[in-house]
Amino acid sequence: MTTPRIAFLGIGLMGKPMVERLLQAGFQVTVWNRTAEKALACAEQGALFADKLSQAVSDADIVITMLESGPIVLDVITQAKHHIKRGAIVIDMSSTKQSEALALNSLLITQEITFVDAPVSGGVVGAEQGTLAIMVGASDPIFQRIQPLLNAMGTATLVGDVGSGQLAKLCNQLIVGGTLNLVAEALLLAQAGGANPAAVRQALRGGFAESRILEVHGQRMLERNFLPGGQVKSQAKDMENILDAANHAHLKLAQAELITAVYRRLLSSVPSADQSAALLDLEATNAGIRLGQIPDKLPT
Repeated sequence: MTTPRIAFLGIGLMGKPMVERLLQAGFQVTVWNRTAEKALACAEQGALFADKLSQAVSDADIVITMLESGPIVLDVITQAKHHIKRGAIVIDMSSTKQSEALALNSLLITQEITFVDAPVSGGVVGAEQGTLAIMVGASDPIFQRIQPLLNAMGTATLVGDVGSGQLAKLCNQLIVGGTLNLVAEALLLAQAGGANPAAVRQALRGGFAESRILEVHGQRMLERNFLPGGQVKSQAKDMENILDAANHAHLKLAQAELITAVYRRLLSSVPSADQSAALLDLEATNAGIRLGQIPDKLPT
């Protein structure tokens, strides 16, 4: 089978290492970004640089988008759709609403272009290591065609038809958001009660409380390292999308509403901080109680 030509649109915190993984796997990748300087950094790694969106997508067999939000994805794809060849596959790996994925599918099907939603979990570290969890909404034949490409960036799982990938990602983000807040509460409880929070975290690991969040973000909280892996603004967007999906499904998700309120508050103060900044919101509601004495590491 001929190796597909890939256009990758969106070279941010996640996009850059994802492109690097594709290049390492031997794929030909053309990169485009609204801020051209970011795409040029990938060109130094062997990607082809496209100054114009039309140039990036015109020869691509597969177009991958990794952009900030659903409206931005829609704007970029609307501009690109008349330049994407018929029979191509567009894979949106951004995190958007399920309804936005379905709208993109309807937009592209009229151009005889196949749409796939394939959001990811694992953050920048997962992107760099090629260990992303990739949740794919597609038909089985299309999934079989794109699985080798996706597996260059992580582990791809078909979770249902178009739109199902975004729904699975929202389920993931609901668990992530909830666990982040519970880890923050557990560590601050240990601190306030007189225990060693670092030792408490270590004691919990290996038991039923163990999780990737406790491992990675629990350590971040202890180190007060809020430099972004993921970002508050991304988690806040995902929480709003979770509430939107729940509304469409006629569900009331009480915990999701509480978690959303936390990230809404953080948006006004530390939008670019790591999601583990949930600790900062908790400390703000418990005046005088702080986890450790290390100064905060925050993005400028």
